[in-house]
Amino acid sequence: MSGLRIGEVAERTGTNTPTIRYYEEIGLLPRPDRQEGNQRRYGDDAVKRLTFIRRCRDFGFSIEQVRTLTSLVQDRSRSCFEARDLAQQHLTEVRVKLKELRELEKSIAGFVESCNVACAGGPGPDCVILEDLGSMKPIAAERRRA
Repeated sequence: MSGLRIGEVAERTGTNTPTIRYYEEIGLLPRPDRQEGNQRRYGDDAVKRLTFIRRCRDFGFSIEQVRTLTSLVQDRSRSCFEARDLAQQHLTEVRVKLKELRELEKSIAGFVESCNVACAGGPGPDCVILEDLGSMKPIAAERRRA
C-alpha cells in the first residue's frame, strides 16, 4: 500500500481532515486514489497542493481566489500578472477591512472611556457600555467626533 492516509496529510499540512474532504468536494484538491478499505491515499503532489491552498487561506484569500491561484500554478500559458492583480485586489480588500477595524477600535475605546468616566465600579445594569450597546443613538466615540 503506497501513499499517505488523510490523517498523515492533515498532520503534515496543518489542515484538519474535514477541511481536506471539503477541498476535494469543491474541486480545489483532486480526489485521491483509494486503496483497500476504500481509504484515501495521497501522493506528494497532493501534499504540495494542499500546502499551497493552506497558505493562500492563511493569507485570507477567498476560496474563489485560491481556485484562480491554483489554476495559475498549473498553466504556463497564463501570466504572472494575473497573480499580481489578484493579490493587489486582495490587498485593497485587506486595507478596507483594516480601516473598518480602526473605526471599530475607536468605538470600543469610546465604550471603555465612557465607562471609566461615568460608571466604573457601579452596578452592572447601570453600565453605559450596556446602555450604548442597547441604544439606537451613536456610541460615545461617534458622539465625540460629531
